[in-house]
Amino acid sequence: MRNQRYDVPPLDPLLAFEAAARNLSFTKAAAELHLTQSAVSRQIQQLEEHLGLKLFERRARTLLLTENGQLFYRTAQDALQKLHDSARRLRGTTKVNTVVVATTPGFASLWLIPHLAGFTRGHPHVDVRISATNEMIEDLERAHVDVAVRYVPEGSVTGGRLLFGETVFPVCSPELAKKLVTPDDLHQHVLLYLEHPRAAWLDWELWFHALGLRDFEPFGKLHFSHYDQLIQAAIDGHGVALGRHPLLRQLLREGKLVAPFKNKVASSRAYYVVESPAAKAKAPVREFADWLVDATHAETLDAPAGEAA
Repeated sequence: MRNQRYDVPPLDPLLAFEAAARNLSFTKAAAELHLTQSAVSRQIQQLEEHLGLKLFERRARTLLLTENGQLFYRTAQDALQKLHDSARRLRGTTKVNTVVVATTPGFASLWLIPHLAGFTRGHPHVDVRISATNEMIEDLERAHVDVAVRYVPEGSVTGGRLLFGETVFPVCSPELAKKLVTPDDLHQHVLLYLEHPRAAWLDWELWFHALGLRDFEPFGKLHFSHYDQLIQAAIDGHGVALGRHPLLRQLLREGKLVAPFKNKVASSRAYYVVESPAAKAKAPVREFADWLVDATHAETLDAPAGEAA
C-alpha cells in the first residue's frame, strides 16, 4: 500500500539503485549487496516502473546514468547517508564524526574514492560523505559542506591549498592505441567529449590548437555529462578521451588506459582543497584536509622520472 503522505520508492530497490549508480555496474552492486545480478536488475526495473522513467542507459559493456538517473542518484545518496548517520547516532554504538566533502564527479571517482582507504584506516570513526557535482558550491557553510575540492584556474583560490596541477593528452584502451600512430590518425576514430557549460577548458579544440591542427573533424563524437563516465567509455574502447594527469595516473599505471602520443599540453587549471570557515575548528575536518594535501603531494613526489606532472 502506498503511503498517502510520502510518495517514496521501496527501500530495497533504492539501495540497489544507489549501489549500481555508484559503481556503474549491476555486477559490482550485486556483489556488494550479496544478491544475484538478475535480482539487482529486477529491483532497478521495479524502481524505474515506480518512477515512470529510465534511470540507466544500458550499452554494450557499459552502464551509464541518464540525466534523470544522475539527478535521482544525488538525491538518493543524500537521503540514505542521512538515514545512516541518524541510525548510528541513535544506536550510540560509536561516536559519529562526519566530514562532508563536495567535489567533481571526476575527482571523486578517479582519485578520491580509490585513495580514501588511506584516510579511513587511520580514522575509523570518521564518516566521509562525498557529494559529487559539477556545480560550484560557493557558500560551503550554507550548503552544509565541510571541505570542497575545486577544479579551477590556477591561482584563483583564496584561502585554499593546492593539491596538484595537470596536463592533458589523449588516452584510450590498449587495443585502440594500436591503431594510433600520429594525432592525424584521430580523423578515423570517435572522440569522447565532456558536455558541460563550464567544460571549455577540457575541449578537444584546445589540444588541437596547441598542436597547430585546425578545423579537425574526427570520424564521430560521443558526449558525456560526467568525466568519470567519459573515462569508463574510453576504457571500454568506445573512443579516445582527452585525459587529465595526474587524475588518471593509476589507470595509466595499471594499463587500463594508454597515452598513444607524446604530445601533452599544460592545463591552466588545478585542484585546490578549501575548508568551510565554520568547520575548520573540527578536528576530523582539519585531519581530512591535511590528509588530502599530504596524499596528493606524496603521490606527485613518487611519480617516476619522465611521467607527466
